[in-house]
Amino acid sequence: MDLEKIEALIKLLEDSSLQKMKVKDGDFEISLSRFDQEQPVTVTQASAEPEEEDEVNITSPIVGTFYSASGPTIPAYVRTGDRVRAGDVICILEAMKMMNEITAEFDCEILAVLVSNEQKVEYGQPLFRVRKL
Repeated sequence: MDLEKIEALIKLLEDSSLQKMKVKDGDFEISLSRFDQEQPVTVTQASAEPEEEDEVNITSPIVGTFYSASGPTIPAYVRTGDRVRAGDVICILEAMKMMNEITAEFDCEILAVLVSNEQKVEYGQPLFRVRKL
């Protein structure tokens, strides 16, 4: 994909109400997202190497604050290397003073925790990298 096409995609995103856009052209893949006025568009180019099909990200279903445990002195719900079953609580997201337990939708192994405790997260932001079991 040439620079003119990328610039056209950025302009399209800036002129629309879209928050995210992902375009694939052959082996080339580009993801664009808008976060705030100081940094209106970010561009991430995906690697040409294929990802493992059983490895996926668990993303945030809401905007809020990420908590890895239900209290400051309580161990985290999950850590790297843990195996969880569908329905197990993996974190809490606080939104508008409400604590929302986030559960695993499928059996998986936690490969990486991608956010820090008490970090603000956006809708769709990856929280965990997991391998489906």
